[in-house]
Amino acid sequence: MSRELPRTLTSLSHAYQRDLSGIDYEVLVVDNGSREPVSSAAVSAVDTRFRVHRIDDASPSPAAGCNLGVELTSGRHVGVILDGARMVTPGAVSVGIRALRTHPRAIVTSLAWHLGDEHQSVSIRNGYSSLTEDQLLTDIEWPSDGYRLFETGALAGANPGGFFGNVTESCFLMLPRNLWTEVGGLDTAFDLAGGGLVNLDLFSRLISLPDSQLTVLLGEGSFHQVHGGASTKPDTDAAPWHAQYERLRGHPYTPPEIRPAYFGSLGESARPWLVGPRTRPQHGQ
Repeated sequence: MSRELPRTLTSLSHAYQRDLSGIDYEVLVVDNGSREPVSSAAVSAVDTRFRVHRIDDASPSPAAGCNLGVELTSGRHVGVILDGARMVTPGAVSVGIRALRTHPRAIVTSLAWHLGDEHQSVSIRNGYSSLTEDQLLTDIEWPSDGYRLFETGALAGANPGGFFGNVTESCFLMLPRNLWTEVGGLDTAFDLAGGGLVNLDLFSRLISLPDSQLTVLLGEGSFHQVHGGASTKPDTDAAPWHAQYERLRGHPYTPPEIRPAYFGSLGESARPWLVGPRTRPQHGQ
């Protein structure tokens, strides 16, 4: 992800994130055995407070790497982005931390989008590419106003109903460290390439914890860059993922029932999503 990771890190940087007064956070990049190792110098060039930990003998699943990453951080709260290609909006950190303060067992998530007009498993078949995406980001002058990402995206499969619809997983997750420990983090038994349904499994187990409160951020989001990932390639066969889930959990995967609280505000770029995905303005309109 040498093309995508610098943008993801820029979106997490102290220069890009807003309203950080009184907030201290660290970012750790876990290099899960990349063929081309992530450069520590390149990461610190984005933000001197960012660092890298490399796993040489890595599993093709991100589960163990993610768990180790959480273990190597020191905050009272933890945040997880399970893909180096996911950019976030400029209030993701500060609004997320304020949302964590609303409940002692808050599980905070933004909703997820794909860059481009369709889910990337579809758009790639229709000619969407990294070059198309680069032009989209140029057109909205990213990163000068990160909220304009809402003008370029399509809702991810995790939340097809928009801000007030169902949520099946979190691609930008924040929670108290003790809840991460309580649930045991990601289950490393999900050992398929890309992790299969490991992230959906984590989300389901988290929101089933006693007295927990799922909190969805309004007006913030994560946006997936195209990179040929395991779940976005047009020829992806998800059957092995579901078979593994059923073998490990003893029943087929079904989306969890959610009763979320909502936190934050909807800026101008995000508001069109309230009236439905098909009626939002396209960038430049």
